[in-house]
Amino acid sequence: MPIFANAAYRDAMSTMNISLPEGLKHFVDEQVAGRGFGTSSEYVRELIRKDQDRQRLRALLIEGASSPATVPADAGYFERLRERVRGARKG
Repeated sequence: MPIFANAAYRDAMSTMNISLPEGLKHFVDEQVAGRGFGTSSEYVRELIRKDQDRQRLRALLIEGASSPATVPADAGYFERLRERVRGARKG
């Protein structure tokens, strides 16, 4: 991210303090040190983003499961899909 974007990103952040038992704090510290995070805040932000992604995916799956059935996904369906992708690459 460009330096000017980092400054704007930092300025837009709010602060939240959390309390952790010593064992969880130790775990977070190990994750920060061992996985290349600069701070525990970066690690927690990453966990929150992953949870948001998981919730979005779950909502999409539920939406798909609740939608009416359409054309079966047989070999012909996938071949038509491949053709659409090939056509998009050419265009």
